[in-house]
Amino acid sequence: MTHSATIPGRYGSALRAFGPNCSALIQRNLLTASRVPQMVLAVVVQPLMFVLVFSYVLGDSLGGGAYRQFLIGGIMAQTVCFNAMFSALGMATDCERGVMDRFFALPMSRTSILVSRAASDVAINVIGLIVMSVAGLVIGWRIGTSFGIAVGAYLLAILFGLAMSWVGAIVGTVAGNIQATQSLLVTILFPVTFVSSAFVPSARLPGPLREVANWNPVTSLARSLREGFGNPTAVNAAIPEPWTWASHNPQLYTVLWSLAILAVCVPLSMLAFRSRVK
Repeated sequence: MTHSATIPGRYGSALRAFGPNCSALIQRNLLTASRVPQMVLAVVVQPLMFVLVFSYVLGDSLGGGAYRQFLIGGIMAQTVCFNAMFSALGMATDCERGVMDRFFALPMSRTSILVSRAASDVAINVIGLIVMSVAGLVIGWRIGTSFGIAVGAYLLAILFGLAMSWVGAIVGTVAGNIQATQSLLVTILFPVTFVSSAFVPSARLPGPLREVANWNPVTSLARSLREGFGNPTAVNAAIPEPWTWASHNPQLYTVLWSLAILAVCVPLSMLAFRSRVK
């Protein structure tokens, strides 16, 4: 009788603690990230480096001013993908250094540990998008659509970044240490972001890679951002992008991919997390 009465009480207590736990953990995650120079560099300097390198080192050979307008949407798509590294490394670091064991010993909602990681990534993505927007304005990039359409494009990037952060949460939880996590996630993210039209129009890629890029969600996100900002979707009008359903419905395709990733990765990350708790 006593045991059966304790179970609902335990779950009720965890449910009531979920909101405050998430809030406290989000603050802790962001504060920790701000105190690690490498993470600050990843949020601020890395996007700037990509903008400058591709705009000025490679930009003239790829199309000059037109390429700079084309580039920013692609770099934003790449950055929200790579920011999944924060969730992955955060989970792996806490596992490796014993912080996770301390959390497990506390009377707190364990689900909040994962949710707070994803929410922290949203904040990091917002900062990254602001940094890239300012950098883009400096190099001559401009938004040519209305305020509402541009905001919708930013929100789509944040949604896809949120989905990718759950991929990072799975990798960090399963790998359990920093080196393995970084190696595994880079192995996943590099082909996903570079075999796309993020930096080079997919029409210029070789046959098999072109087909992969055409249906890559990073391509559809980059195209959605370009359309949302009123930027060119191809550097050279004489070389148009291949026609696919995804290229003509990039916003819907990106949303569907985001929801599919969330539907698969959220339960899988919870399962991996519970197995680690045991």
